[in-house]
Amino acid sequence: MDVLAGLLEGPRARGAFMIRACFEPPWAVRIADEAPVSVMIMVKGDAWIVPEGPATEAGRGAAPAAPQLIRPGDVAIARGPDHYRVAGERDTAPLAEIGPGQACAPLNGAPDGHYAAFGLREWGQPDGPVQMLIGTYQMQGEITARLLDALPPLLVLPTEVWDCPLTPFLAEEIGKDEPGQDVVLDRLLDLLLIAALRAWFSRPEAAAPAWYRALADPVVGPVLRRLQDDPAHAWTVASLAAEAGVSRAALARRFTELVGEPPMTYLTGWRLALAADLLRDSEQTIAAIARKVGYGSAFALSSAFKRVYGVSPQEHRTGAA
Repeated sequence: MDVLAGLLEGPRARGAFMIRACFEPPWAVRIADEAPVSVMIMVKGDAWIVPEGPATEAGRGAAPAAPQLIRPGDVAIARGPDHYRVAGERDTAPLAEIGPGQACAPLNGAPDGHYAAFGLREWGQPDGPVQMLIGTYQMQGEITARLLDALPPLLVLPTEVWDCPLTPFLAEEIGKDEPGQDVVLDRLLDLLLIAALRAWFSRPEAAAPAWYRALADPVVGPVLRRLQDDPAHAWTVASLAAEAGVSRAALARRFTELVGEPPMTYLTGWRLALAADLLRDSEQTIAAIARKVGYGSAFALSSAFKRVYGVSPQEHRTGAA
């Protein structure tokens, strides 16, 4: 399993919010749902995406990302919890706000019915000449956080650099009312996100995260894959160095230089991220989860988990529920 796929494997879309949004000019919507990530595909017309800057106190004072224009075929990914505005014209004031839970409130005298559901997974104004397909992840797992932290608040893949092969299929499926359709759409959103991020990380302007770039290294890349594939193994720097065919000192130095942290620190973070997802998404006992991610007992996992996350595994599970 490669590291990108592994990072997206745990927190798959579950009941993702997916719509076809249709608008008539002038239009503008403020997105304040603080969802971890949203994917937008422009189908007809153009739209400006205007970031508003960090939505959390920790990020206050940081400059917002630059506005970007998206055209038919372009794919945009917005990373939460930052707020942003999507509009037909860059300076149009928002006429509706989407809050947590996808609750919609009209703003600035919006005409009645212009920003509301009008069909199965259709929202906005019927027959509007501007159309977008939007998929929003509504929960963030700890593994996803490792990936999303490496992304800019907003990235755009123009159709000139990546022609999304899933657009026609998604456009057709989003309007269907078939048994299991929500699951079909969740999996399509996962495929779309993985394909888009893979295309993005291959771009020179992407500034891909250190762990992603390190995959290409002949020494560190295989070690990362071994840690990814078998986190429960009793790895040591010596055993990893033997796998890589280098000395312990050489591996520790090269791994830290390329990934940004020592091998054992990376492994601990990966194990605990896996444990956090298993606590949220399964009914396995804490002892079983501990063994699955490489800890000898529930006590050992609990000690490490609380040290990093500030809560016990049981408290994390209760909070997620």
